[in-house]
Amino acid sequence: MIPASDAFSPPRLVLFDCDGTLVDSQHHIIAAMRQAFAAFNLPEPAADDVRRLVGLPLDVSVRRLLEAGAANADQVVAAYREAAFSMRHRPDHEEPLFPGLRDVLDKLEADGCLLGIATGKARRGLDATLAMHDLVNRFITLQTADIARGKPDPDMVFRAMRETGATAGSTVVVGDTTFDIHMARNAGARAIGVAWGYHDPAELMQAGAQTVIRRFSELPDLVQQLFGRDR
Repeated sequence: MIPASDAFSPPRLVLFDCDGTLVDSQHHIIAAMRQAFAAFNLPEPAADDVRRLVGLPLDVSVRRLLEAGAANADQVVAAYREAAFSMRHRPDHEEPLFPGLRDVLDKLEADGCLLGIATGKARRGLDATLAMHDLVNRFITLQTADIARGKPDPDMVFRAMRETGATAGSTVVVGDTTFDIHMARNAGARAIGVAWGYHDPAELMQAGAQTVIRRFSELPDLVQQLFGRDR
């Protein structure tokens, strides 16, 4: 249940990206993308090119990777989804959590923060990732690219704020790509970058992140410092 809040104290909301922020899913994403391209005899996309696009809506990523006129993007998108679904159910499938996440979620909740996710994943993929790591009940709002406009559009942040009663001033987005940072800033929220993901920390700062953390353990105190400025 979302806690009640008076007019002077809106809920504090911490919105996390998923891929590259909570879990290291790059190998799974790259493999699924390459399998989708191979299904249409298309040149294999470079790993760095795929990694750079993680976080964008899938159809946007595919269109950016495709050569003009090379294939029907919708068919490649469908092939990616099929490949990702199949891979996710293999015994050797891995999308490891980044170190320290569980302790940080506990600390943020103890500090009175609401937790949410805003991701370029589809809801089916997000649900599978959360279930894999026993995180299904840890987040109060789940925003995905199949129910909202994708990053860097601020729609997911706006939806999360409406669901929780948070305001732009009481919301922080945590992410590893410039798409996350731009989404946050476009919504009027603040953004914290993480250094272990798929875009360089210098890019995150240039995009407008308040700071970039090197380990999850830095996050709770930093969030409290940011929110404390508004007291």
